[in-house]
Amino acid sequence: MVGTELNYSILVGAAIVDSINPCAFGVLIAMLAYLAKTTNTKAKMIINGLTYIVAVFLTYLAAGLLLLPVIRQLGQVTSMLYIGIAVLIILAGIIEIKDFFWYGRWFSLSIFPSESKRLKNYLKNVSGSVVTAFGLGVFVALVELPCTGAVYIAILTLITLAGFNFDYLTMLVIYNIIFVLPLVVILLAFIKGVKAQRFEQWRLKHRGLMRLSIGLVLIALGVWMLMIAF
Repeated sequence: MVGTELNYSILVGAAIVDSINPCAFGVLIAMLAYLAKTTNTKAKMIINGLTYIVAVFLTYLAAGLLLLPVIRQLGQVTSMLYIGIAVLIILAGIIEIKDFFWYGRWFSLSIFPSESKRLKNYLKNVSGSVVTAFGLGVFVALVELPCTGAVYIAILTLITLAGFNFDYLTMLVIYNIIFVLPLVVILLAFIKGVKAQRFEQWRLKHRGLMRLSIGLVLIALGVWMLMIAF
C-alpha cells in the first residue's frame, strides 16, 4: 500500500484542472452576456457576477463537507467502496478523453438537457436580483456535478483515506477557492470590456483540451486510489 497523505501539490493541481471545465465557464458567460444586454451599470454586473461565484463556492464546499462523512462511513463498512469509486473515476476519465477526439458523441459528462432548459429560464430573471443570482449559482453548482464532480469526488475520497482532520478542511476550502478563480477572472475581463462572444469562441476552441486535461488527471487519481486501496 502506498502512502495515503494528500499533499498540497496534488490538491492544487487537481483543483486547477477541475476549474477549467467548459460547464462552469459556459453558464457564467451566458449570465454575463444577458446582464450586458439588460443592465446599464457595471456595478450591478459585478454584484450579480460575484454573488453567482460565491454561491458556486459555498455550494461546492457544503457538498464536500456533506459527502466526506458519507464516504468515510461507507468506506468503514467495506473497502470495496474505495475500489468502486476508483474504477468509476477512471471510467469518467476515459469518457473525458473521448470528448477530446469525438466531442459530444455517444455519452458525455455534461449538464442534463432538461436542466439546461431550466438554466435558460433562470437567466431571464437574474438581472436586478441578487437573490436570483445566488440561487442560480447554487442551482448550477448542483446540476453541473455530472460534468465537474468526478475530480472533486476523487479528492474527497483521498481525504477520507488519509484520515480527515482540520488540515484537510483547510485544503478543501483552498480547493474550492481555486475552483472558482477562473470565474472571477472571466468576470473581471468582462467588466473591462471583453465581449461574451470572445469567451465563447475561446471555450469552444479549447473545450476538447479542457476535457483531455480533466480526463488524464482523473485516470491518474483513480489509479492512485486503487494503489492505496490495495
